[in-house]
Amino acid sequence: MEILLDGVQALIAEPGRIAMILIGCTLMYLGIKKEYEPTLLVPMGLGTILVNIPMSGVLMTGDAAGPFQILFDAGIETELFPLLLFIGIGAMIDFGPLLANPFLLLFGAAAQFGIFFVIIVATLLGFDIADSASIGIIAAADGPTSIFVANALGSKYMGAIMVAAYSYMALVPIIQPIAIKACTTKKERQIRMAYRPGEVSKTAKILFPVIICVVAGLIAPVSLPLVGFLMFGNLLRECGVLDRLSVSAQNELVNLVSILLGLCVSVKMEYHDFLQFDTLLVMGLGLVGFIMDSVGGVMFVKLLNLFRKEKINPMVGAAGISAFPMSSRVVQKMATEADPQNFILMQAAGANVAGQIASVVAGGLVLGLLL
Repeated sequence: MEILLDGVQALIAEPGRIAMILIGCTLMYLGIKKEYEPTLLVPMGLGTILVNIPMSGVLMTGDAAGPFQILFDAGIETELFPLLLFIGIGAMIDFGPLLANPFLLLFGAAAQFGIFFVIIVATLLGFDIADSASIGIIAAADGPTSIFVANALGSKYMGAIMVAAYSYMALVPIIQPIAIKACTTKKERQIRMAYRPGEVSKTAKILFPVIICVVAGLIAPVSLPLVGFLMFGNLLRECGVLDRLSVSAQNELVNLVSILLGLCVSVKMEYHDFLQFDTLLVMGLGLVGFIMDSVGGVMFVKLLNLFRKEKINPMVGAAGISAFPMSSRVVQKMATEADPQNFILMQAAGANVAGQIASVVAGGLVLGLLL
């Protein structure tokens, strides 16, 4: 009873722990009830609760590191978990729509505008350049890339960056429609696009990941770990002789790494590190970055439409963020709401896939400039 009372008194004496436990419950609610990225938000939410329980053994067991700290040191500090997750992501992605219309690569690049916008804003607000760059990468809409860059730059806001990256990815169906509607008219959202599927040979699909690795290596060598693991996963998918490995990467590997990643990122969710004004500002800047990504993609398409006879639906530009396939689904849903006969999913999916590549390259460029 005395031990029980000590734990309760310690919890009451530090209300920040109670606040973080409530945040953990909220993350679990979003994952379970709303089904927003449950594979990450549920373990992250439970982990947040565990690390904020007084005298918890998940971080320290006596003088030795606890299980969460061991996982963090082995998987996050070494950047191993984000890279392994990229193998599974690469194995899930079909680059066919992008290869059929390479022009969509421009939309993926344009939708990274939020990264550099937030880096500038964060620097003006007084963050040092390493932290500003780490905060900006939240706008990549790519959790593994955010973790990789923030860890490489040694950002002290790792916990907030990880939570913001994955939370906002999960909230894409809520955030993107607001941003898109703010800078488009219903008439623009009704623009129909003719889909002309081109023949993409198996050879092209096999060569594509290899060529991307070479090009990315020449443009941003620091991005090669991210790009290389992503493209390796895609090569497993497309080569045709490693189907079992491809299926394992898409299922067992992704599931296992997601569990471990979601749990061990909570190491940075202790109340005394997380409940700070700077942390809340980081979360806010991350949201701004997500919004500006969508706005940047939309405005780029609207600029192109000034010079094109065959107009592009501006929402396709917003699909250029890395949150695959959520963003392309959101764009198609909005197109259907504006015009029930409007079908732009394939173009949106191509831009969405392009955003996956562009976000990784953008992260590499940031690292190349600062390391």
